[in-house]
Amino acid sequence: MGELYPMESNSSLRNDFRQELTNILTYWEKYTVDTEEGGFYGRLTEDDQVVAGAVKGSVLNARILWSFSAAYHLTGVPRYRELAERSLRYIKDYFMDPEFGGVYWSVSSKGLPMDTKKQVYALAFTIYGLSEYSRATGDAVSLEWAKGLYQDIEKHSYDLRKGGYLEALTREWNEIADLRLSDKDANEKKTMNTHLHVLEAYTNLYRIWPDKELAGKIRELIGVFIRPIIDPKTGHLVLFFTEDWERRSDIISYGHDIEASWLLAEAAEVLEDPPLLQRVQDLSVKIALASTGGLRPDGSMIYEFDRTQNHRIEERHWWVQAEAMVGFLHAWKLTGESHFYKKFRALWDFTREQIIDRLHGEWFWGVKGDGSLMKGEDKAGFWKCPYHNSRACIEIIRRLED
Repeated sequence: MGELYPMESNSSLRNDFRQELTNILTYWEKYTVDTEEGGFYGRLTEDDQVVAGAVKGSVLNARILWSFSAAYHLTGVPRYRELAERSLRYIKDYFMDPEFGGVYWSVSSKGLPMDTKKQVYALAFTIYGLSEYSRATGDAVSLEWAKGLYQDIEKHSYDLRKGGYLEALTREWNEIADLRLSDKDANEKKTMNTHLHVLEAYTNLYRIWPDKELAGKIRELIGVFIRPIIDPKTGHLVLFFTEDWERRSDIISYGHDIEASWLLAEAAEVLEDPPLLQRVQDLSVKIALASTGGLRPDGSMIYEFDRTQNHRIEERHWWVQAEAMVGFLHAWKLTGESHFYKKFRALWDFTREQIIDRLHGEWFWGVKGDGSLMKGEDKAGFWKCPYHNSRACIEIIRRLED
């Protein structure tokens, strides 16, 4: 266990993150609540303007549910529970497929089904949000919904032959030609990203439903990361695979590396298996060390490195800084090595100075390699959610309280 860095006040730093958590959630309450059509708006521009008619994504809404539920769990603020319930109702009424199960990928601004494919990534995040709401409130109904989505994933997405989970299916759970989460992704049947968030969701579900079969699935997912997802030589994650686990990517995603470093350890912790936990914690530190290749002299972490093209994407995205703060603080707690703590603090300093919108609240999407703001990006949207940054605040508060 690491000692507190001598120049730091633990309580003062904790209060900084409590205040930032409040600032983030206040923004979402002030700007994103859709008073006309229900739920939350589908998109806000970088200058906080609602984009009329924007589609609403299931991932955005599941992450809103998780964020307000987790904040209520931490603070007990009644308004956070009310906003979590607002998201819960909208997900139940508009995203959950009453005929075939699972959740739609997107609905219109008025709640009509748009893209009805079953993206396993979206099911995982809905489990994550539902289980956190149940964990925070004791609600039994949301737990049953989460269990149902877990069964959907296991019935339709689990690969009985090669293990792991297939990326996407049609609304009726048949094969689909385009499996991608977004245009930037490779069209492959298995991805690191979906497996990471299935693991994250199953871990949270297990906290309130310690089912034996679920424990086995978590253990199996950890094994999939140990091999083949984590490269044993470099400590980086491989991003895309064929159905038979053949590699289809040579890109380093530094943010996913550092995010996986602590989520894997969290998954091993809930299983209460000391030998496995020690193995995963050692691996966690290895991944964290590998991810330091994405750090810049100003303390920030860049987005990606394409080894095939020898090209670094020097943009500093909001979510990468958030996950890196948690990951390096986690590595410091495991090892006591002060350089990890210094990396965490440098990231926080950079984020406060360059990423947080001090005027209106929330975080900007990011800055370019030259330090200028990335223009034209969402402040809230399909992929711009309160999950990474609010979770970073919550995780850091908890770790500093230990």
